[in-house]
Amino acid sequence: MDTRKLTAFVDLADTKNYSQTAENLFSTQATISKQIIALEKEWHISLFNRAHRKVALTTAGKAVLPYAKKILTEEHQLEAKIAEQHKQSEQNLTIKGIPSISQYQAFKIIAEFTKAHPEINLKFSEAETDQLDNALINNEADIIFTRLFEQADKQLDVLINETDYFVILMPRFNPLASSASLNLEMLKNESFLMLDSATNLFNPVSEILKQADINPKITYQGRRINIILEMLNRGIGVSVMMRKSFNLDNFPNVVAIPLQPKEYSHLAFVKLHDKHSQALDTFGNLPQPLFKPLNIPFRNT
Repeated sequence: MDTRKLTAFVDLADTKNYSQTAENLFSTQATISKQIIALEKEWHISLFNRAHRKVALTTAGKAVLPYAKKILTEEHQLEAKIAEQHKQSEQNLTIKGIPSISQYQAFKIIAEFTKAHPEINLKFSEAETDQLDNALINNEADIIFTRLFEQADKQLDVLINETDYFVILMPRFNPLASSASLNLEMLKNESFLMLDSATNLFNPVSEILKQADINPKITYQGRRINIILEMLNRGIGVSVMMRKSFNLDNFPNVVAIPLQPKEYSHLAFVKLHDKHSQALDTFGNLPQPLFKPLNIPFRNT
């Protein structure tokens, strides 16, 4: 059955105006008229009274209209289901990660996954931490790779891949640079270079500074780790960062000293619990040795 004719019939039954129906369907009055006449011949009934330039449904037209509407509704549902299945069969997978992802094992996992599954169309990009949660909720990402300081919401599935811990970065010529470890109280007279609130490090760092009764003098606050490293390399300030989030190869005048007591974060792949696709399930079924049990508890547990 030609559903274009059914669409013309249903729309004309609503508008009772050939000109309006033609406009609604991006067609012409002549085409709409031909489609209605074709249906009437096919069904051997009259659908409309056309007396005195007025259009009104006949008794037969009123009787078959609900069934025509049902067929069109089911056609739309079928098209939506076909589109959904087609999307799944294409196996698209969108992953977004924190800017420092290249410093973590996750980057290697994603690269190896791409090589092992060429049938999956992977789209990978970086985003600041404050954008990652929204990317999941707004369906802009299937999976995010992020840093967790607290237990994730129950609506999320979490695959923990790695742990990290805070260190103090400072110029090699700072009198404290030879220390085996440092506590924050020893830094109360230093100026701080800090990542801002767009990352999820600003609040945890601010919290541990507050616990150490330090009201920091902030010389730099921004998103660029390399700017902080360059400033440190030139002898400016100190910074609190996660140990694996940076690379000092090009910054010979910077040292990283463990913070005591240690403060940890967990690096994890995260997805919505109720979201599934063939590509997502394939990624979720990666060998379990790639992921780690939670041996170090979250800060709020």
